[in-house]
Amino acid sequence: MAGRYFGQWAVGQTIVHDIRRTVTETDNLLFSTMTHNPQPLHIDAEAARASEFGQILVNGTFTFALMIGLSVGDTTLGTLIANLGYDRLVMPRPVFLGDTLRAETEVADMRASKSRPGAGIVTFSHRMLNQRDEIVCQCLRMALIKGGEA
Repeated sequence: MAGRYFGQWAVGQTIVHDIRRTVTETDNLLFSTMTHNPQPLHIDAEAARASEFGQILVNGTFTFALMIGLSVGDTTLGTLIANLGYDRLVMPRPVFLGDTLRAETEVADMRASKSRPGAGIVTFSHRMLNQRDEIVCQCLRMALIKGGEA
């Protein structure tokens, strides 16, 4: 499903995104390397084993980026003008290698744009859950959306 235009959204609308993703060691290692994040809990199996978690922790910024990525096809693909910001980002539970993650989105707020006639700002509440239905990441995303079909 392509992204929706501003007029096609309603506060309270919820989407359960179809695509799920099992996180691999390669995902975590490549993301940590590409972002120059040398945190031993992400890249050093011995250090991670000695931690309170006893295993590698998946890089939290990967989890956040994956959550947003899983939502794009159902929310803003082709209708986004710009992401305006992210707020209230929390990661209440760790993600481990082998966890299968899924995302859900709810429209938390919306308003017409004051600076862009015909466009609007939608505030999405994104949630990422693991295979045990535990929330592992959530945030608000403010997106400037095209008002109608071009």
